[in-house]
Amino acid sequence: MADVNRSNGGQARRAAHAGANLPVLRGHNAALVLDLLRTAGEGGISRLELAERTGLTPQAVSKITARLRTEGLAAEAGRRASTGGKPRTVLRLVPSAAHAVGLHLDRDELTAVLVDLAGTPVAVRSVPLDLGTGTERVVEAAAAQVAAVRAAAVTTAQVRTAEVRTAGAVRPDTASGAGGLLGVGVAMPGPLDHATGVPRRVTGFPRWDGFPLRDVLADRLGLPVVLDKDTNAAALGLSLRDPGDSFAYLHLGTGLGAGLVLGGVLHRGERTGAGEFGHQVIQLDGPGCDCGNRGCVEALCLAAVARGDLAEAARVLGTGAANLVGLLDIDRVLLGGRTITANEECFVRGVGAVVAGRAPGAVIPVTVAGGGAHTVAEGAAQLVLAPVFGHRRGPELA
Repeated sequence: MADVNRSNGGQARRAAHAGANLPVLRGHNAALVLDLLRTAGEGGISRLELAERTGLTPQAVSKITARLRTEGLAAEAGRRASTGGKPRTVLRLVPSAAHAVGLHLDRDELTAVLVDLAGTPVAVRSVPLDLGTGTERVVEAAAAQVAAVRAAAVTTAQVRTAEVRTAGAVRPDTASGAGGLLGVGVAMPGPLDHATGVPRRVTGFPRWDGFPLRDVLADRLGLPVVLDKDTNAAALGLSLRDPGDSFAYLHLGTGLGAGLVLGGVLHRGERTGAGEFGHQVIQLDGPGCDCGNRGCVEALCLAAVARGDLAEAARVLGTGAANLVGLLDIDRVLLGGRTITANEECFVRGVGAVVAGRAPGAVIPVTVAGGGAHTVAEGAAQLVLAPVFGHRRGPELA
């Protein structure tokens, strides 16, 4: 996997879909090919199509795909019927060749998910967590859940391999166990510094300020680790499912935050400060917030939820969402988090009404994000996987 994981800096940032036939870009070009194999799915893609879509020469594509097959990342997916020439062999990604773990450190719950190269969850665990219990205890809890999902994945793979062997046909990717683990992505409430992997004064949990979580967890696990905000991780995962547009992902659970995708690219800001949505002041001299301000969207929204006034919570959330729409001219608003999931119709209707009223003449869809109950954890795993497929880097792996 060394060639796949090699960072190519400016080249990877300048070209998302165009290749370059230079030895220095070997890892970048392999990532382009892997991404096309991933998006092709089980149906696969031919070498000729790979050359056409990347701009690489057929010879370069043949060398890359031969190496990917040797490394177990690609396999033949059959042949396509001839259209006058020799039938084309198509290749597909082998999802089980490698995996990544995503951790969601919420204020009261820890969720760990192990996904394969295609981003499909293989194992998931959720356990109670007190984010204020102490940094060392949280690190140990995270390490335990990483071990648990790895063990669960191995057991599942062994069962599936036995079933396939009993059926009399073993495909290479069904007999490969749990595959290699590329690293661990960690998502938690902000603010934090994604470049250094250090939390700052997490709202309500000031003891995290300055703790080198990324490096400590990497040392504890013996694995590469990357850290980002929970909302950024979720937005990244959602953007990879439906790339190209601009949207805001609003997450309402134990707190309130936003992940921003502008022009198909996750927008973090220089200090990961973009998306501190919950702490925009919308009521001067309003109730106090844990961040130290008064009248924040988060404080107003959570107070309404606490007293059971979900219509008011949706109205407040809609006011903040409308501010984002007006400021950033985004295409759509996605809602997620446990409070949204438990009351989807109420929040979609309430937020949508405020956004529509504040954006006359524009149709800005407001929908539930979808993707299941583990959007943040799965997005955290994508913090590790996205660079493998040539997508723009964000936080660095420790």
